[in-house]
Amino acid sequence: MAKKTFYITTAIDYVNSVPHVGHAFEKVLADALARYRRLLGCDLFFLTGVDENAQKNVEAAEKAGVPVKEFIDKNAASFIELCDKLNISYNDFIRTTAKEHAVVVQKIVKKIMEKGDIYKGTYEGLYCVGCETYYTEKDLVDGKCPEHNTAPEKRREEAYFFKLGKYKNRLLKIIPKYVVPEFRANEILARIKNDGLNDICISRKGAKWGIDIPGDPEFKIWVWIDALINYISGLKDKEKIYWPADVHVIGKGINWFHSVIWPAILLSAGYKLHKKLMVHGYLITGGKKMSKSLGNVISPLELLDKYSSDVIRYSLLKCSVFDDSDYSEEILIERNNNELANKLGNLIMRVSTLAEKYGLTKTPIKTLNSGHLQNKIVEYFDNLEFDKALNDIFSFIDECNTFIQEKKPWEESNKDKKEILYELSNAIKDFTILLSPFIPETCEKISKTFNFSLTFKDLKAPLKVTRIIKSDILFKKVDIDINDNKTLSPTPKPVSSSSSNSKLSQSPKKSNKVVVSDRKEKPELRVGKIIEVKEHPDADRLYILNVDFGSERRTIVAGLRKRYSKEELLGKKAVFITNLEPAKIRGIESKGMILAAATDDDSEVYFIKPKDDVKEGSKVEFKDD
Repeated sequence: MAKKTFYITTAIDYVNSVPHVGHAFEKVLADALARYRRLLGCDLFFLTGVDENAQKNVEAAEKAGVPVKEFIDKNAASFIELCDKLNISYNDFIRTTAKEHAVVVQKIVKKIMEKGDIYKGTYEGLYCVGCETYYTEKDLVDGKCPEHNTAPEKRREEAYFFKLGKYKNRLLKIIPKYVVPEFRANEILARIKNDGLNDICISRKGAKWGIDIPGDPEFKIWVWIDALINYISGLKDKEKIYWPADVHVIGKGINWFHSVIWPAILLSAGYKLHKKLMVHGYLITGGKKMSKSLGNVISPLELLDKYSSDVIRYSLLKCSVFDDSDYSEEILIERNNNELANKLGNLIMRVSTLAEKYGLTKTPIKTLNSGHLQNKIVEYFDNLEFDKALNDIFSFIDECNTFIQEKKPWEESNKDKKEILYELSNAIKDFTILLSPFIPETCEKISKTFNFSLTFKDLKAPLKVTRIIKSDILFKKVDIDINDNKTLSPTPKPVSSSSSNSKLSQSPKKSNKVVVSDRKEKPELRVGKIIEVKEHPDADRLYILNVDFGSERRTIVAGLRKRYSKEELLGKKAVFITNLEPAKIRGIESKGMILAAATDDDSEVYFIKPKDDVKEGSKVEFKDD
């Protein structure tokens, strides 16, 4: 029986600059789906690439004083580098300056012309160079492009038009069937119903870069018509095998082009329609979209110089698929430390170490049954909800960590340790196979440690009992300077914590960094009452505490915001280290540190709570029994 075919694409990216992290987000979303479908045994084709015919590429090259071809080649190479370093399993990478792409574009445009859906006229309107499209006044926000926050240019030109309005009724019927999520389809439907659907300009007169209108080289084909056709041209001789596409993965900013213009082109040219259009949200920072034009980008290639591809993939895939998500290097580090290192890496290390020492004895699975998880993962992938799939997999990993803590297979008196370790190892097999579309390199290492293959066949079968060797460290924790969010070192941090870590303290020197303490002076511990709690304006992990010590009040910055609400802290007494040198933490001077401790996985943080009758300012001493 022939394998089921499956075809996935990403949007193709402008090469007027190097990639930003939003490009990486879209690539890993598509790659997770591609790898999952391969697990199911699909004959899969995965296309990504770059849009090289855009006028904005030409303008960027001219501004840089570099020949256009040289400029485009250099930036295109950076997108290929990004895909390769992120371990993106694409089958082909299209560059729209390729001659074979131009042939397909002209063939399809010629079909539309022969059908009578393209005509010549004059166009006057507001043109955004960044979007390479015309806008109406009502489309603008405060007179500016909603995507680029720039005022559009007023242009009038002779042009070719596509009869988009002709397909209005058909589009209203088909858009709800293929646009995911539903609210993105509804946005497009509302726009069509409110504004109507007008014919669109599909040419640029006198442009020096791009693909000629068939029979009229004075005009170039509008870049969006050119770019959309890459989904067909990129298949080359495999078009009959894989078209129509199963899933187009795109960002919300280009939803209109893909939800309306692309299917209308396909209908006019006589092609079958794609099956799903997956419209993802943006990565944002400071409430704004990350983009090259806004100047607030994070470079994924710079991140890849510091962190492994799996750390970056995981940190991105934890973001919401369909809604906008806040993203930063600090969020990446937090996910690496708390989830990859503490939860996954620690579990693999503990189980493999014990399995090497004691061995395994096969036993029926009583507790860590992954059947329900497997069914949910299938459902999530069918619904393109990859973030939910990842959350459920890590919930199962949490169950495994709880199981090993409760069963204590390291105790010599435990007669069932080999059976316990088998059940844990089998669970590791199951969740690793399900996790492999997300962090493939790590899952490959785990599969070699526990001797199984990353296939659905092994997912459905019990783990074979073999000799297991202790795993290497999969993820190292990263310490950061909470003042300027720069990485200090890739070494593991201590388990206990205070304002950031109980074995970390503000340096006795006049420094803004948090460093491992080597203080010889005995810490002074005093009871303080928290009389005011404010959120730190520049750090989502920190509170600013106003603490009463009886004879004085102090401002103390504490990293408790992820663990405690303001109401849970207000009015509570706690123990503080009060003889530290004052230090500025994200611009706020902190005169002390709360004494607290964390669980191994940092999921819970506890601070010492004195009895109510202990007065503020009282010294605290610890005595041996």
